[in-house]
Amino acid sequence: MNKKVYLDTSVISALFDKRTPERMEMTKNAWEQIKNYEVFISDAVVEELQMADASLIEKFNNVIANFNILLATDEAQALAKTYVEQEVFPAKYFDDALHVAICSVNEIGLLLSWNFRHLVKVKTRRMVSAINIMKDYPPVEIIAPPEL
Repeated sequence: MNKKVYLDTSVISALFDKRTPERMEMTKNAWEQIKNYEVFISDAVVEELQMADASLIEKFNNVIANFNILLATDEAQALAKTYVEQEVFPAKYFDDALHVAICSVNEIGLLLSWNFRHLVKVKTRRMVSAINIMKDYPPVEIIAPPEL
């Protein structure tokens, strides 16, 4: 069985975020486990990373160079819109909904994130699971890097 994981922007940026040394260290430790997975990101992640400070963009690009990049298809956009309509995510944070939707549409069962406000929380996990069941999508487990 091929193990797949999707990384949101927060995981990649945490590798270089000296403002939070403990999180940076936990991310580096999790990176050893990440290497055992087929790693996916999306065009949304790439776009978010390109908005970073210029001194980090090359580092980010080196990290993601060999990752599979998924597109935010119309199907993923529609599912993300459903998550927002069902109040899993505020409309202001549509990109968070999009990360989950891209995982769901592409049958990637594991999403890694440091976003505890909108992604890595029980309410989000439960509501995403319920919507995915109703829409006939597989489950997505949303976890923080140390849980990997």
